[in-house]
Amino acid sequence: MATKKSAMEKFRSEVVKLMSDIITISPNKIEAVLEKPPENTGADLALPCFIFAKRRSENPIETANNIVGRIKRTHLVARAQAVGPYINFYVDWNLMNKMVLEQILEEKEDYGRGRQKKQEKIMIEYSSPNTNKPLHLGHLRNDSLGMALSRILEFSGHKIIKAILYSNKGVGVSKSMLAYKKWGKGKKPGKKKSDHFVGDFYVLYEKKKNKNLEKELSELLRKWEAGDKETLALWKKMESWAISGFKQTYKKFGSEFDVEFRESDYYDKAENIIKHGLDKKVFFKDHDNAIIADLEKHKLTKKVVKRGDGTSIYLTADLALTPHKFNRYKLDRSIWVVGSEQDLYFQQLFKILELLGFEFYKNCLHYSYGLVYLPEGRMKSREGTVIDADEIIDEMTGLAMKEVKARDKNIGKKELEERSETIALGALKYFLLKMDAKKNIYFNPKETISFEGDTGPYIQYSHARACSILRKAGNHTRKFDAKLLMQEKEKTLIRKLMEFPESVENACTYLKPSYIANYAFELATIFNNFYEAVPVLKGDSVLKGHKPTRMARLALVRAVAITLANALGLLGIRAPEKM
Repeated sequence: MATKKSAMEKFRSEVVKLMSDIITISPNKIEAVLEKPPENTGADLALPCFIFAKRRSENPIETANNIVGRIKRTHLVARAQAVGPYINFYVDWNLMNKMVLEQILEEKEDYGRGRQKKQEKIMIEYSSPNTNKPLHLGHLRNDSLGMALSRILEFSGHKIIKAILYSNKGVGVSKSMLAYKKWGKGKKPGKKKSDHFVGDFYVLYEKKKNKNLEKELSELLRKWEAGDKETLALWKKMESWAISGFKQTYKKFGSEFDVEFRESDYYDKAENIIKHGLDKKVFFKDHDNAIIADLEKHKLTKKVVKRGDGTSIYLTADLALTPHKFNRYKLDRSIWVVGSEQDLYFQQLFKILELLGFEFYKNCLHYSYGLVYLPEGRMKSREGTVIDADEIIDEMTGLAMKEVKARDKNIGKKELEERSETIALGALKYFLLKMDAKKNIYFNPKETISFEGDTGPYIQYSHARACSILRKAGNHTRKFDAKLLMQEKEKTLIRKLMEFPESVENACTYLKPSYIANYAFELATIFNNFYEAVPVLKGDSVLKGHKPTRMARLALVRAVAITLANALGLLGIRAPEKM
C-alpha cells in the first residue's frame, strides 16, 4: 500500500512550483538544487541562487533579493527571506502540524511506506552458513543486514525474495565429516544443540591436523563427488544436524527465508557454462589440468573454476546458480550479503559472468560488510575462538534480565523471559546495524545492552515510555487541535517525525539500514527531551477558543510511538509497550 505524499513533500512541491512560475526554469532543475538549511536559521528549505544569477548576469545576492520581492504566500509557504545568495522558505506550522500528525495517525504502520517510483523484483541472499559449524556473531551481523535490507526495500514497494545458500559441501564440511568418522564413534547430538555438535568435530580436525589427515581429507572429498554411498550417508546425517540447529537460531533471531539453495545441488550443473568459457577463451586449462579464468588483463587475479582432480569449488556452483536465479525468478536485481573478506571473489564472479556474455551481470551486487571484532581481537572458527550466535544471544538475554528485574521486581517469569529476549535481540540488532555496513565493529555486550545512550534498549525504552503515557491517558487522541503545538520542542519533534519517509527513501536508495537506526535514535532523543520539558498528562489548560493542550500533546506522543515502532520494525526489532 503506497502512502500519500508526505507533508514535507507537499511543502517542497509548493516551493518548486512557486519558483518555477517566477523564474521560468523547469521544476526538475529547481528541485535538484533545493537544500536543507542550517538548523540555526529556523528555515525549512533553502534555494541557492548561483545558477539563476549566472543566467541573468547578476550577483547571486541581488538575484535572491529580486526573487523574494515577487514571492507570495501559498497554502504551506508562510514566508520567504533572502539571506545572502540564498532564499530561505518557512512553512506554515499551524497547517504542517495538523498535516503531519493526521497522516501518521491515519496511516499508522504504513507511515513512510512506498516512496520508490521504480519497483523491482530483487533477491537478497544472506546468512549462507557452512554446514560444518554453528552460526557465530559474524552471521548475526549478516542476518541483521539481510533482514533489514529486505524489510526496507519491501516497505518501499519492491518485491523481495529472501534467499539462503547452504554451503554444504567442500573442504570445510569434509573436515567435520572426517573427524566424526575417525573419532565420533557413532555418537548423536543428544541434549547438545545439533549444529554445535557438528562444529566440535570441525575444531577437533583443526587441532589434530597433519599431512596424513590432509590426504584422507582429499580422498573423502573425491569420494563425495564420486557418489560413494557411505560418504553420502554420513554427509546427509551431519548436514541435517547442522541445518536443524541453524533453524532454531534463525527462529529465535527472526531470520526468514523464502527460498533455500544448497551448493550441493549446483556444483555439477556448470559443465555447459565451463565448456562455453573454454570455447570463448575466457577459461583455460593449466599444467595440472585445472580450469582457470584468466582475469589478469582485467586487473584481477586468476581464479580457479574447477580443480585439476575434477572436484568443484564455490565458484563452480555459483556459475550455475546465478543464471538459475535470474531465469527462474525473473529478477531485476540480485544482492549477495557477504563479508568484505569476499570482495575479490565477487569481483571475479561478476567479471566472469560478464565475459561469458550474461547481461544480468550488471544487476548483480555484492553487499559487502565489515568484520565484527571482540575485545580480544578477531574471531577464528578453526581455533574455536568464535562467539557462537546462541552463546551471545543467551548472554545478552541474561544481561537484559538483570536490567528488567531491577526495574520491575514483581514481574512474572514468562513475561520476564519474553521482555528480556526482546530487549536482548533489540540491543544486538541495533548495534549491528547502527554503523555503516562497511565499517569493522567492536562488540562489547555490556555497552550494547545499556538503557542509556545510542543503543537499541534506549530506543525501545522511549517507545515504551510513549506507550505508558498513552495508557495512563486512556489513548484519547482522536480529536486534537494541532495549533496548540507551538512550543519549540513540539515543533522540533514534529519536524523529526516529518523526516521519516525521507529517511526510509534514502535507506532504500543507498541500501543503508544505518540511516533508519540513526533516525530512530535521533527521534527517541528528541522525544525524551520533549517529555522532560513539556507536560503531557498535566497539560489540561484550555486556551480560549481551542481544545485542550493535553489532547494535542497526546496526539503527538501517539505519532511518536507509531513512528518509532515503524523504524524499529524495519530493523527487525520489536517495539515493546513495557520495559
